[in-house]
Amino acid sequence: QQQGGNGKIIDFAVCVRAAFDRMMEDYRTSILNLCHAADAIEKSSDKKFWTGTKRRPRPVDWTTNPMPELMEYLYSTSGLYASVWKVDCVRDRAEFDALVKELNILQPAWAPPSQNVDLSEGDEEADSGDAGDKAEKLKADLYSFDTSVLHPACPQEFEKDDDLNFHIDFLTAATNLRSWNYDIKASPRHSVKVTAGRIIPALATTTAMVCGLVDIEYCKLVLGLQVQGRDKFLNSNINLAAGSSNFTTFSPDPPIPISTGLKSPQPETFTSWDKVEITCDSDEEFSVERLVQHLETAFGVSVDRIFQYGNTEDKAIYNALDKQKLDWDISFDESGKATISDGVFTQWPQIRMAVQMLGRLPPASGQRKIFASQVDNVKKALDQTKESFMSTFQGPVSAAFRTTYRPEDAESEKQKYFDAVFGARNYVVLGIHCLVEEGEDDIALPPIKYTFSS
Repeated sequence: QQQGGNGKIIDFAVCVRAAFDRMMEDYRTSILNLCHAADAIEKSSDKKFWTGTKRRPRPVDWTTNPMPELMEYLYSTSGLYASVWKVDCVRDRAEFDALVKELNILQPAWAPPSQNVDLSEGDEEADSGDAGDKAEKLKADLYSFDTSVLHPACPQEFEKDDDLNFHIDFLTAATNLRSWNYDIKASPRHSVKVTAGRIIPALATTTAMVCGLVDIEYCKLVLGLQVQGRDKFLNSNINLAAGSSNFTTFSPDPPIPISTGLKSPQPETFTSWDKVEITCDSDEEFSVERLVQHLETAFGVSVDRIFQYGNTEDKAIYNALDKQKLDWDISFDESGKATISDGVFTQWPQIRMAVQMLGRLPPASGQRKIFASQVDNVKKALDQTKESFMSTFQGPVSAAFRTTYRPEDAESEKQKYFDAVFGARNYVVLGIHCLVEEGEDDIALPPIKYTFSS
């Protein structure tokens, strides 16, 4: 049911019902089963079961004015199920409460279990033979299940610092419901986050001191002191472990020069502090083509790729290999023989045989249509590649950057973050891979801060 079997479409209402079923099983049915088994033991042995550290739990009740903790659990667990099954969730609490009321979810009736409840406290080893039988039975049940009726699920990686993923909210609600079962004091959300995330407080440690010192140096950058030289900045050495309260400051080492591979009058070296700044006129933004021409003219190089600085993916807003495809051609002469540029075979090697067969088969052969169709499909793909490249090449750099690096709709959270950052900035930082005009040696250039609007 929770997997949307039998062709059932999973929507947020299904997520809410699945969360309710989980809540009833964990915090009501299992508690009632436990109490029933304990009462049976008391009756048969004439000895009290709930003594010492054993505290009789109480089951949750949904029928009369459900307590707020139940709604908190439903809200966070429904959101988790929605993330797993990739459906839109209702985040507005008023809308969520209205949806739960509309679904008219009823508390299931409880009946004594047919099997005995395990009341062991976990300090004795389980019978290995019994455990093996249970494992084999579980494997048999899994192998016999029809997986074709299951809905695809997306596993979730635990992340404590994302307040929108329901992870800490779920842990807090689940913890406090179990605490309510046993009349234990509830835990605030921040305490659960510290425990689940294994956060170690560091208020008066070396870490805190280092953060403060880094902030001071960062403020100097904000004030623009870097133009006055590195003497305005300080390195620091501290050691709280020694207990001597020594605090030493000294001027930082000069930045390490990086060779560009260019010769004078072009810049021969740069440092990690340097960048190339390109600012467009307020009326017109650079096209990708104009940016490539500008860089090649300014530095006397041949631009191979332009990409987001620091991005390791195989993506680029410009790739010289794609530009070479503009010169590739596929054509047929009057006899039906195909003439194809050599570069085409590097991209579509599968048509080499088709071209050879077109040169061998007589014009009246029926098999020619098969091979001609293969070549024609590649020609259409090449034409589409050229059209797509020219659209990007002649379009604005900012539009090419957004098209290339904006996350897909399936990654909605990353997409929202990208849109927020891209919308707030009027620049992008680009990396460039280029060669000398002879095309032999790689050239290293600083990152490019490309400002596309005032």
